[in-house]
Amino acid sequence: RIRRRGRAFSWRRPPGMAASQGLLYVGFNQDHGCFACGTDSGFRIYNCDPFKQTFRRDFLNGGIGIVEMLFRCNILALVGGGSNPRYPPNKVMIWDDHQNRCIGELSFRSEVKAVKLRRDRVVVMLEYKVYVYNFADLRLMHHFETISNPKGLCALSPSSNTCVLACPGLQKGHLRVELFDIRRPTLIAAHESTLSCLALNLDGTRLATASERGTLIRVWDSHSGQALHELRRGAEAAEIQSIAFNFDSSWLAVSSDHGTVHVFSLFANGPGTGRAEGAQPKPREEEAEDASAAENTKSSWSFLSNVLPQSLTPKYITSQWSVAQFHTPGHPTVPNATKTICAFGSERHTLIVISNDGLFYKCSFDPVRGGECRRESFARFLQVDDDDYRAAE
Repeated sequence: RIRRRGRAFSWRRPPGMAASQGLLYVGFNQDHGCFACGTDSGFRIYNCDPFKQTFRRDFLNGGIGIVEMLFRCNILALVGGGSNPRYPPNKVMIWDDHQNRCIGELSFRSEVKAVKLRRDRVVVMLEYKVYVYNFADLRLMHHFETISNPKGLCALSPSSNTCVLACPGLQKGHLRVELFDIRRPTLIAAHESTLSCLALNLDGTRLATASERGTLIRVWDSHSGQALHELRRGAEAAEIQSIAFNFDSSWLAVSSDHGTVHVFSLFANGPGTGRAEGAQPKPREEEAEDASAAENTKSSWSFLSNVLPQSLTPKYITSQWSVAQFHTPGHPTVPNATKTICAFGSERHTLIVISNDGLFYKCSFDPVRGGECRRESFARFLQVDDDDYRAAE
């Protein structure tokens, strides 16, 4: 029996890349309330707000390269990693921490790139294939071929009401969205260049994507494939490292290797609507607050879109820029030196940012004025100590 313990966004250390204290993997659970770390000697589980290490498991012989949580329950999916892996990197081990042992195993002919869980599915990504299993008996239900997918890009909706999976298609920049409830796929030509990052919202109705250029983030209707938003992170190329929707899909957060987390508004018709596209009704006080939310900023040259023909108007001019930003303190100038993942916190208008140098940040943003986020707290999560967790001054 599975007992409960907490959309998952994750970072996995590439071969040869240094990280803090043997850190191999960092990833959020499905509701972003917890995150898990894989290290050269085991794994750890942390609560996000308030920040606290809730569990630690050390092994005598080997590292864990992937730790995928199932909300807050005692079941995890583990894959060996590091120079001395605890398990072969071509196997997914279903670990029951109450029994302190593996209760299931999936083996493959090549290295496992990523694993996603929900209460009824286990999804495993290899470089060229995606396998979908029934959780209860690990019976293979579906499998798809993809273009080369070394990052293991995949998103799985966590909501029990719908089952949606998004992964790369068979062509560069294309997406395959599997709508299991209605048994049909949606194919989306999302970008001209190779996909770099993707994320689904809670119920799988919205999909956000970025390419390896990293300048634009596009938001799609996952059922129809219609483009809903085009958001500009910046003018220079960057690696998009994570994308996250908030609970009701009214905001989107994006982190990159430039050390900045960008927050975009996804309100249907700009401020004053009080409702994001596809969102459920909110309490009256939240509706009033959202009604005054800031719009995404635009280029100072955006007025030219009313003058020039559409065919001659650069997309740069008409793009939407972020409302708020958080800059990781002391971020190195060397590209890809630090990896960060982000998600929205349990409190409204807060962000959780985690980096592979062992730092945890909680920050808040002003939904009306936008601008720079305020750092609320931080911790060195691999050295958890009362002195390492401090409120921002």
